[in-house]
Amino acid sequence: MTHKAVRYVSRSTATAAGAIATAASSVTAAAVAASIILSPAADASSRLDGVHADLQRAVELNQITEEQALRFEAKLAGRILGEA
Repeated sequence: MTHKAVRYVSRSTATAAGAIATAASSVTAAAVAASIILSPAADASSRLDGVHADLQRAVELNQITEEQALRFEAKLAGRILGEA
């Protein structure tokens, strides 16, 4: 096999492999998006529990104060419960 033929086969193989990898990642992304869209929405109480846990973690890490956490949690609770 000539040097040009080897280089052509190598390049075309690499191009095909790249196309297959791109297609596979697109399919994976679509599957993840579909699972998120089709999953049931969390009820209000579980959402509020998650908000509370996240805010407590932020207070423990000194990212926000306890007062800020309380105000923000109250604000989000009004929005979440308003949607329910």
